[in-house]
Amino acid sequence: MTTIDEALQRARARLDGRTASPALDAEVLLAHVLGTGRGLLRARDTDPCPPTALARFRELVARRARGEPVAYLTGTKGFCDLELEVVPGVLIPRPETELLVELALRLGERLDAPSVLDLGTGSGAIALALAREWPAAAIVAVDVSPSALAVARRNAGRAGIANVTFVQGRWLDAIAGRFDFIVSNPPYVAADDPHLPALAHEPELALVPGPTGLEAIEAIVGRAPARLVPGGWLLVEHGAAQAAAARRMFRQAGLGEVETFRDLAGLERVTAGRRPAAG
Repeated sequence: MTTIDEALQRARARLDGRTASPALDAEVLLAHVLGTGRGLLRARDTDPCPPTALARFRELVARRARGEPVAYLTGTKGFCDLELEVVPGVLIPRPETELLVELALRLGERLDAPSVLDLGTGSGAIALALAREWPAAAIVAVDVSPSALAVARRNAGRAGIANVTFVQGRWLDAIAGRFDFIVSNPPYVAADDPHLPALAHEPELALVPGPTGLEAIEAIVGRAPARLVPGGWLLVEHGAAQAAAARRMFRQAGLGEVETFRDLAGLERVTAGRRPAAG
């Protein structure tokens, strides 16, 4: 009978050259199939792998070798210590997006109950991460996709988070009122971006807003100042090469204190700007 270690070795060989992290992918998939933690795989490496689990593992490895993301294969993705459900049709949360959450919390550290609008919430990652840290906050999460909102609502239920209201709509069209924070990780990949084929399994709607990749950012920044309270903040994630354009849009929209922040890889990732307190 095939042992856990043998199953992992064969999976790593199958994935080698096809993924950036064949060993990690193999461990995550086998741990998922066995319903255990990755650390326990090493402690049990000489144990036999049950035939049913082995067959399922081989199926997932084959799908991973064809390019399907690990998060879709396991159905979950970690974000800011939350374990989120993700399914095909919903963008997979990225570690770099955690910077946007960290910045909002830092800029609003003196606020006990801020009002927050999350535009393009997807799986609910940003809204739920902020809601957990700000339990008294009033958070509205908007997405144009009903299926994405269904996933976000399930994630809120799983996390026991009740201070997020989910609304279907396009950007600011479906929302009234003003907010202390407007945050967004909008689609920002250009239609001709050479990296787009590697993202083929994720929803194009959540990736590509138009030819230049700046269309969604323009739509948000142009209308956001009027929807911020005086002194309120807009924070938008964007591509590393789009930082200068984002800063220009923020300033043209009348926002002040405009600054771009770098992610852990040193790339310009999130631009923030503030509505003047007297405006």
